[in-house]
Amino acid sequence: MSLPIDPAIAHAHTEGTPLPVLWRDEHLIAIYKPAGWLVHRTGLDAGETRFIVQTLRDQIGQHVYPLHRLDKGTCGVLLLALHPEAASRTRTQFENHQIHKRYLALVRGWAPAHCEVDHALRPDDAPADAPAQAAQTRFARLAALEHPDAYDSRFAGTRLSLVQAEPRTGRRHQIRRHLKHIAHPVIGDATHGKGPLNRWWAERLGLQRLWLHAWSMHLVHPYTQQALQLHSGLQWPTAGECPPADGDHPSLLQWQHLLRHFAG
Repeated sequence: MSLPIDPAIAHAHTEGTPLPVLWRDEHLIAIYKPAGWLVHRTGLDAGETRFIVQTLRDQIGQHVYPLHRLDKGTCGVLLLALHPEAASRTRTQFENHQIHKRYLALVRGWAPAHCEVDHALRPDDAPADAPAQAAQTRFARLAALEHPDAYDSRFAGTRLSLVQAEPRTGRRHQIRRHLKHIAHPVIGDATHGKGPLNRWWAERLGLQRLWLHAWSMHLVHPYTQQALQLHSGLQWPTAGECPPADGDHPSLLQWQHLLRHFAG
């Protein structure tokens, strides 16, 4: 099995390159968030210089208002509002869990075919005595692979699963923490995964990154009341072929390369 990512796409989306716009009207804008970018400035990552909010504001010439968050290492669909009223109307849907989101994750081992995780989570930065908040995620294994090299000498090979995640609630790091809870952490997750295994896979993939992708988002448009379906552009290959993807999206190309191996 040949897994290494093509060196031509094993690089980050660089500053100065426009952020890919997936959809836009006068109220909302959806972009493809590259891996390695923060949504907005934070003191927790003082050395970072790439921020979605500031870059997109300069790119389109107007203020933008993030409606949800994606972790720095996560790529895919990110929705922002273009004025405060649109932000308020749309955030209500997020708060009421009325938005359907799908993610893809590359995880350790062979995950269950289907799994509902109902496991309350305490915010990462909350005191130890803070109450945990309800959190639910639905998982489905889409495909599995076994690498012939053994990370653990007790086994003949090393297993991976491609998992679809549908969060019912929106707790911070919810998908990553729920996958850790069921012993299938995301590959490349430095906080909730296993460092030695992450490094083992990085050597074989030729790339160190968090393998979590915001694949799609479905919501009701806050003004037209029409269904709005946003998609990252990542496609499942057919007959082993890799669909073309925009060369300005390195993290999308990395995922598209990976999917070829799961599609056979």
